[in-house]
Amino acid sequence: MPFLSMIIAAAGSGRRLGSEVNKVFLLLAGKPMLAYSLAVAAASSLVDEIIIVTRPDDIPLCRQVVAGEGTGKVKAIVAGGAERQDSIANGLKAVARAAEWVAVHDGARPFLTLALLEKIILAARITGAAIPALPVKETIKQGGETGIVAATLDRRGLWSVQTPQVFRREWLVDAYREAAQKGWQATDDAALVERLGYPVKLVPGEERNIKITTPGDLVLAGAILAGEE
Repeated sequence: MPFLSMIIAAAGSGRRLGSEVNKVFLLLAGKPMLAYSLAVAAASSLVDEIIIVTRPDDIPLCRQVVAGEGTGKVKAIVAGGAERQDSIANGLKAVARAAEWVAVHDGARPFLTLALLEKIILAARITGAAIPALPVKETIKQGGETGIVAATLDRRGLWSVQTPQVFRREWLVDAYREAAQKGWQATDDAALVERLGYPVKLVPGEERNIKITTPGDLVLAGAILAGEE
């Protein structure tokens, strides 16, 4: 079986949630947010190791979450950088030499399912890279500097992208090397891989695979959990 290393990005903050605590350690139904996606990654037979990237001050707290899940798949807890891209670059350095594939997931997406994770991994094995995404449903407008609408974009062909994103290891390493050398910045890993011309497959994501960023997202998360009871 191909060796896959999964990097979980957990180096964010809780600022937009009005919390001084890193949001991945906020409790959802009595469990730290990070614990949910960690449990799914640990349960997958397609994931061989897990690397968690978090803020330096949060490493002890992260160790507690890992201990609570009782998984031996977590091979390293790595200090993150100033930006998400820096954090993932640090995580890549900790990936096992045997890894042929790397998955990257946001720890602030606690509702990752085993089915979605493994669907993305299997799709990536065919094309070299795969990401979950949903077709854009809302009308998308581009605003000008004064706040006046500059253009209405055709939403056909537009997708809202999620994680986990899965890549051939060498593709992702190449992309991060080029990004560091040329000063590229991107809001997701696939954007860096795309810049090198590698094909990235869009795979249908899941509506519930939300990223928790605002207080409203916490309310939605509570509703999702209530619906599972």
